[in-house]
Amino acid sequence: MTQELSILVATAATIGVLHTLIGPDHYLPFLAMAGSRRWSLRRTLGITTACGVGHVLGSVLLGTLGILLGWAVGGLEWFESIRGNAAAWLLIGFGLAYTVWGLRQAVRNRPHAHWHSHTDGTVHDHTHVHHNEHAHPHTAAGEAKPRSITPWILFTIFVFGPCEALIPMLMYPAAGGSWWGVALVVLVFGVATIATMLAAVTLGYLGISNLPIGRLERYSHVLAGLTLVACGLAIQLGF
Repeated sequence: MTQELSILVATAATIGVLHTLIGPDHYLPFLAMAGSRRWSLRRTLGITTACGVGHVLGSVLLGTLGILLGWAVGGLEWFESIRGNAAAWLLIGFGLAYTVWGLRQAVRNRPHAHWHSHTDGTVHDHTHVHHNEHAHPHTAAGEAKPRSITPWILFTIFVFGPCEALIPMLMYPAAGGSWWGVALVVLVFGVATIATMLAAVTLGYLGISNLPIGRLERYSHVLAGLTLVACGLAIQLGF
């Protein structure tokens, strides 16, 4: 390995970690949805990994195509910005739709009291939620329960989400004809990015699990949707 490639690999690892940490859209959507959908840590990390792989591979495929076709770095970065805008608007749109759905769920789950009198003259009340208590599956015996499409929506958004810093790093070793150098840079950048996503999600998940949510649990879907909207707006505003 040449000195230049060694420096590039170290840079890829550093940027992979930093661009993930400073971009809350790399981990907040998973934490928000895990809390509202009651995902286990294992399921949350599995979805995070799949989305992280899609996130990196999207830019790798674009960069490889650009190298093969001889596109300039500027052209690839322009296309990456288009993908970034698309991902941001998809995140905002999904977040708004999820927020509206969450508001409907919160209204349907509004707790209320019922008074009961007994033959011995005692009277008492109890608070309950009709929607949760009367919810029941409408599938036939042996029929599979419908699966949520939320993970697929997140995966699609992350495939659109670009890794802008990866494109220039791919072009340098490719210019010297070092395809194994390109592969090494991709591997290091991808591992650093996904590992940082998993670490951030794990820490956030364990921290949130210990928070006393109380009455806010009824609005968990609303809070998740608003979190997605905030992440999309942060991308659009360049945060």
